[in-house]
Amino acid sequence: MRRRLPDGRAAPCTTPFEKGGDAARGLGARFPPRPPFPKEERQVDSLCPYCGVGCQITYRVRDNAIVTAEGRDGPANHGRLCVKGRYGYDYARHPQRLQKPLMRKPGVAKSVDNTLADFREASWMEALDFAADGLKRILQRDGKQALAGFGSAKGSNEEAYLFQKLVRTGFGSNNVDHCTRLCHASSVAALLEGIGSGAVSNPVADVEHADVIVVIGANPTVNHPVAATWMKNAVKRGATLIVMDPRRTELARHARYALQFKPDSDVALLNAMAHVIITEGLTNDAFIDERTEGFADFRENALRVTPEAAAAVCGIDAETIRAVARTYAQARAAMIFWGMGVSQHTHGTDNARCLIALALMTGQIGRPGTGLHPLRGQNNVQGASDAGLIPMMLPDYGRVADDAVRSRFEKLWGVQLDPKPGLTVVEILDAAHRGEIRGMYVMGENPAMSDPDLAHTRAGLASLEHLVVQDLFLTETAALADVVLPASSFAEKTGSFTNTDRTVQIGRAAIAPPGEARQDLWILQELARRLGLDWNYAGSQEVFEEMRGAMPSIAGISWARLEKEGAVTYPCVDAADAGQPVIFTERFPTASGRGRFVPAQFRPAAEVPDADFPFVLITGRVLEHWHTGAMTRRSAVLDALEPEAHVDMHPADLAELNCVAGDFVVLETRRGKVSARARADAGLARGTLFMPFCYVEAAANLLTNPALDPFGKIPEFKYCAARITCSVR
Repeated sequence: MRRRLPDGRAAPCTTPFEKGGDAARGLGARFPPRPPFPKEERQVDSLCPYCGVGCQITYRVRDNAIVTAEGRDGPANHGRLCVKGRYGYDYARHPQRLQKPLMRKPGVAKSVDNTLADFREASWMEALDFAADGLKRILQRDGKQALAGFGSAKGSNEEAYLFQKLVRTGFGSNNVDHCTRLCHASSVAALLEGIGSGAVSNPVADVEHADVIVVIGANPTVNHPVAATWMKNAVKRGATLIVMDPRRTELARHARYALQFKPDSDVALLNAMAHVIITEGLTNDAFIDERTEGFADFRENALRVTPEAAAAVCGIDAETIRAVARTYAQARAAMIFWGMGVSQHTHGTDNARCLIALALMTGQIGRPGTGLHPLRGQNNVQGASDAGLIPMMLPDYGRVADDAVRSRFEKLWGVQLDPKPGLTVVEILDAAHRGEIRGMYVMGENPAMSDPDLAHTRAGLASLEHLVVQDLFLTETAALADVVLPASSFAEKTGSFTNTDRTVQIGRAAIAPPGEARQDLWILQELARRLGLDWNYAGSQEVFEEMRGAMPSIAGISWARLEKEGAVTYPCVDAADAGQPVIFTERFPTASGRGRFVPAQFRPAAEVPDADFPFVLITGRVLEHWHTGAMTRRSAVLDALEPEAHVDMHPADLAELNCVAGDFVVLETRRGKVSARARADAGLARGTLFMPFCYVEAAANLLTNPALDPFGKIPEFKYCAARITCSVR
């Protein structure tokens, strides 16, 4: 029986099961021919709503619908777009868009399988009153720690700022978080500790100035396709590319060194590289003496990890480790990029600490073509973090426990703030299970698909006394809500967004929301007023002006300047500041002004393979889909290109199961099991499985391990023990 697309149409039968080149991945040959441009009414300059690259786009609009998208000459893309940016805009007019507020019908049990039939339509006044009254009831009865909020990395800076302000001043606690907890929380923890800032040091485009480019635990051709093109261009120019990943990705074809190390062994490999740099006298001693601290302890730790010892752990031979270490250390300028393959581990903070140490010991930071760049996954995860959607941080990363920082915001906002750091994403849902969190407000996030161990997550959400969800569709999370507020899509709002390069840009409304759907800023303010907050912001510009006063990093970026220049990179301290794409040039923003070495010891994942579960499961994304699929699986072209859930595995493992590509397999961990199609991928090592997490019919996060990194509080999405069996054809 053919699978149905989200709009009811039959899915294509031509799903590719064998991995291939660009055509097989949907980059060219399988695209339908582009029709002639329709006669458009107008053009709107905006941004792509997907990954953190921040591509500038021109939308062509007719009859209140986007008909085409073309790349603009923005600083991140210079006219280039990937498949999602070029074709992934029609979700905004999908038939499943919510157009009226919804309230759960009495007596209907909460389930991710709830449908529109389990809700009734309501007026905005009734829905907002009900939403606010439920939150106030819990606040008055159980206290401020009984409420929590999840904001969005897909919304604007202004929405993120107001959301965290609402939780802190309306709910009264710091129980506010967003998806950075699930992607780069460990990276941010290590960066704040080591160099005093969680931001990237150099933009992606700085690869133009690099001799050596290191990409570890990232798959840019899938997750940041336009950024990957700049890396490929740099290789053509003569730069040396080093790719380190448990999977042999497409980018490895362009690399001089492709280190396919054993999953979970990052720390051993990176410490061995540090060992080589130290023992062969390749350290930058002047930089270490003048600009760092803690090297002696780090050195002592690294000297214990010889390349030979590491080789036994990570599966990379000692001479290759030596060659890669020399190449990086001896470069005139070398950059390190990493992704969630580094961060989504119980030792993710240790992984990032090692990368920071490599840059510090060689002086490969603070100059063009050098530095550290954790590639951001969502379009505004950088801006949302900057704006304070973090339970232990106020805007601009001031700690809530710091009396001076807190006092400044108390004066600005006119309320007393809680000095106690809030709970993180996973901790909030654990607290919901225990009955300690009773009410939640979720805006534009889908934890019922994105969090680990989904059975546990969904049960926690279902146990809430009052759940308010603000979204475009009846997502898996919205299906568990008591009240659902229909929000505005990216293409329907105007606001500022900050990309992975720290560049602030304006996304402009191209179309109006359908039906009675409303702007997110309007919904936020209406709820805030009902919670007793006197908010009357006229629009994004007015919120942004308050942010400039609260956040020194963007003080020099006015709305008028953004309109005029199109993009400004922070830090930008005043109107005369051109913006600073390269930072840490003279000092680090730590208390001492020095970078800090932090030793890390290798330790295994929280759960390792055994006789019952002999495989390693890695999860991630595919080129055509993004995050939990709420948008891209409602985009006709994108879902037609990748309509089915699948599990990738080495051809020899597939044969050993007596399966062929295209067969259904059952994938199981200690937390659950799913069924999906099998695909052969020779880029995976034997005993390793890969599964994208965007398919609700085979939700990979039913399987993943919720064990947390102790520093970043990030779950171990990138490693758990699994078993797989062949099902029926």
